[in-house]
Amino acid sequence: MYKIYHNPRCRKSREGLEYLKTKTKEFEVKNYLTDGIKADDIKEILLKSNLKPFQLVRTQEEYYKTYLKGKNFSDEEWIQIFAENPKVLQRPIVVGNHKAVLASPPENIDKLIK
Repeated sequence: MYKIYHNPRCRKSREGLEYLKTKTKEFEVKNYLTDGIKADDIKEILLKSNLKPFQLVRTQEEYYKTYLKGKNFSDEEWIQIFAENPKVLQRPIVVGNHKAVLASPPENIDKLIK
């Protein structure tokens, strides 16, 4: 079973979801902007993707530019920032049993599904 953290208003996220649908039917969609995302979910993404929190930041997002740009945060602080302001989290993110990928481009999903 896979999870996709998805924003239906984002073109790249929609492309990722459509690509995932061509690869498997076993997934659940998490609309993290309306449902929220927990710190534990973010930790799972980081652990399974081998990414640092800053690699998941949407630097073009207005909230980032206004409040976060140029500041140094610890990994724990970034996790809290994502949980409180999920708009600054890159999307889509697809999580499998052992790995997670930032699915932009959508073909990154191939690293999860063989």
